[in-house]
Amino acid sequence: MTPSVNLCLVLHNHQPIGNFDGVFEQAYQDSYLPFLDVFEPFESLAISLHTSGPLMMWMAQRHPEYLDRLRLLIDAGRVEIIGGPQYEPIMTMLPRRDRIGQIRSYSAWLQRNLGANVIGMWTPERVWESNMASDMAAAGIGYTVLDDFHFRAAGITDQQLTGYFLTEDEGATLRVFPGSERLRYTIPFAPVQETIDHCWQFAQSYPGAVLTFGDDGEKFGTWPDTKDHVYRNGWLRSFFEALIANAGWLNTITLAEAVRRTPPVGKVYLPDCSYREMTEWSLPTPRQEAFDDVTHAVEKHPRWDDLRPFVRGGFWRNFRVKYAEADEMYARMIYVSRRLHTAEMAGADSGELAEARDHLYRGQCNCPYWHGAFGGIYLPHLRNAIFHHLIRADTLIQRSLAPLGKGHAAGAPFVEAAADDFNFDLLQEVRLANDHFTLWFAPGHGGRLYQWDLTHIAHNLLASMQRRPEAYHRKVLAGPSAAGDSVASIHDRVVFKQAGLDQRLCYDRFPRKTLMDHFYDDQVDFDTVADGTAMERGDFVDLPFDAKIRRASDRVQLQMRRDGNAWGLPITITKAITLVAGSDEVSVTYLLENLPKDRSLHFAVELNFAGMPSGADDRFFSSPDGQVLGQLGKRLNIADTDGLGLTDQWLGLDVSLDFNQPGGIWAFPVETVSQSEAGFELVHQSVCVMPHWNVRADKAGRWTVQLAIRTATAQHKHVDASAKQQLQTA
Repeated sequence: MTPSVNLCLVLHNHQPIGNFDGVFEQAYQDSYLPFLDVFEPFESLAISLHTSGPLMMWMAQRHPEYLDRLRLLIDAGRVEIIGGPQYEPIMTMLPRRDRIGQIRSYSAWLQRNLGANVIGMWTPERVWESNMASDMAAAGIGYTVLDDFHFRAAGITDQQLTGYFLTEDEGATLRVFPGSERLRYTIPFAPVQETIDHCWQFAQSYPGAVLTFGDDGEKFGTWPDTKDHVYRNGWLRSFFEALIANAGWLNTITLAEAVRRTPPVGKVYLPDCSYREMTEWSLPTPRQEAFDDVTHAVEKHPRWDDLRPFVRGGFWRNFRVKYAEADEMYARMIYVSRRLHTAEMAGADSGELAEARDHLYRGQCNCPYWHGAFGGIYLPHLRNAIFHHLIRADTLIQRSLAPLGKGHAAGAPFVEAAADDFNFDLLQEVRLANDHFTLWFAPGHGGRLYQWDLTHIAHNLLASMQRRPEAYHRKVLAGPSAAGDSVASIHDRVVFKQAGLDQRLCYDRFPRKTLMDHFYDDQVDFDTVADGTAMERGDFVDLPFDAKIRRASDRVQLQMRRDGNAWGLPITITKAITLVAGSDEVSVTYLLENLPKDRSLHFAVELNFAGMPSGADDRFFSSPDGQVLGQLGKRLNIADTDGLGLTDQWLGLDVSLDFNQPGGIWAFPVETVSQSEAGFELVHQSVCVMPHWNVRADKAGRWTVQLAIRTATAQHKHVDASAKQQLQTA
């Protein structure tokens, strides 16, 4: 047979929910627009294009001319639009109704706005589980793209990867294309001829084979150094010219055309998997380090090529184990999805539920639910966006149920309490809510407050992040690498966005949440507290408290009690949290009992406030008398005070803390050293505030303190001139 090969070029363009508008615009100017400019004149070339819902909807609003150009290319048969779940969730973490709903919703949007008849889809992050096949088929999808890594894990050899395969679930069939890992690394990082030579090898050995390249469109201009490489230095134009020059044997076709021209290679059942790097990132950090060490140690073994297809890392769902913060978002998302389904079954207002469903779908966007080469879960603005939409959805569902007597109307004061296993750990959590906020407590883990939803601005004050070891911290300690003259994949770069990051690595033993109870030595060093290395002398931070709920007509109270110890001394802590209908205050009372009468104990209560970043003059601390004490990124060590204020005027939030027992206050930023596509960076995660006292027992061996935490919210404000002047001198 005459040598020939079909090449499917599949581009995946995506920006996540919550990303900054400037990032969307920069990516548009650096990647999406110039790619189209270079591609359009090559009239014989065709591609399959996936643009995620958040990005496509942004383009429709900000650059409708881009969509106009796409319509012409679609009509000419040069661009095939492939769909997917509308807001780019990892499909495996969704209830089935939401998987199908998101796919159908986006297919309908693409039909309305581009005239595209969507048959194929992009599987976000190529995270695959076998039951997804029937869900895709139910949503009207005929084919998708995964990685050849999935197929090798199923025992398929490279010689068999000459086209697409058929898979099945519950009698529903789906075509699956194996995206080439080799092409992911040669396009656009290697010389053009390397890709042409790879295709020629298949053309000679397997005439008529179908090869698939499927990867991020951002690698054409947005990834570091690629804009110069791809456009100014002409890599992309040279690539398209080479495709044209070899058109006698190398055909560039869409996925749809490949399905029309060629039959399936065979049937396959793929294991639960993703692309190779994702399986490594999902491992616990110590095992990820071991995996990296072992694979590097054996990769020069003469049998490595035979062994490599059977070597893979972990399972995507375990990101929810690796990062407790991801599990919190997931549990909140499932809670809202279930409430929405219940409201639908109850006959709640369909208009409000449609809006709630859109917010739920937005809150399922995958990027902050995991972490690898991109910032992911370490990016506060992405986590904040997820919670923003989930809180908005929950609020709308509640309002939709009000006419049915099962919810609360907008603006109506109320208070309620409930206990359930909200995060699927077989322990009872407690939810307290009023018309200002919702508080989520974990009595089984130190009685901590782990989520604090501010209803009016749809913000979670505890979307915080624990400082924890990462496998790439070994690279941070080794220092940056020389960039050299060649463009490199983001997986190979070691670049520091700030100097001295190796000195900023520190780790927390516990999550950064609120109402966490510590005992420290009397002369504990403040820096060790801030860095997470101070010796913990009590056992109250993470061990179980007994809990009970008290209810009255206008208020609820959660009482939590633990018989524990500090320095080996038996001590009892009771903390009571009271919420009143119509009030923006959380009242907390601590009672310490069985205290020794011959010594004082150093007691501290940890509070964290997320989404109030540092580095801006309109985000600052203030004293009880209103004096500005500095930006929220400043470390404070204040003695003998009875309160502190935190203000974020852009967010429109003032938090005031008042204590009826004067004591000291430590306040410091919680910052992580994390990896992103642009390099390693220091990221502000939350502000930690720790009031602390040298506790001395009364005659009955008891000590008590009352904390009042108030949250005043408004629409976005601007810092006033007097506050700016105070900050300049603080």
